[in-house]
Amino acid sequence: MKVRLYTTLFFILALLTVAFIFGSQNEQLLTLNYLIARTELTVAAAVSLFTGLGFFLGLLVTILWRIVRKSKKAFAKNKSQEV
Repeated sequence: MKVRLYTTLFFILALLTVAFIFGSQNEQLLTLNYLIARTELTVAAAVSLFTGLGFFLGLLVTILWRIVRKSKKAFAKNKSQEV
C-alpha cells in the first residue's frame, strides 16, 4: 500500500515539475477571456495557475469520493446490524 502511495506521489511531483519547467521557459503573454473579465498572463503563470487548480480540484473530488464511500459503508453496516 505504501509503495503505491509513494509511486503516485512521485508521478504527481514529476508531472508538476515538467509543467513548471515548461511554463518557466515561455515568457509570452496570453490573453484569457472570462465571462466578465479579461486578463493577460505569462505562459508560466497560466501553466502554474491551471496546474495547481487542476491538482486541487482533483484532490477535492478524491476526498469527497472517499467520504461518500465511507459513509455508505457505515450506513450499510448500521442497517445490517438493525436487521
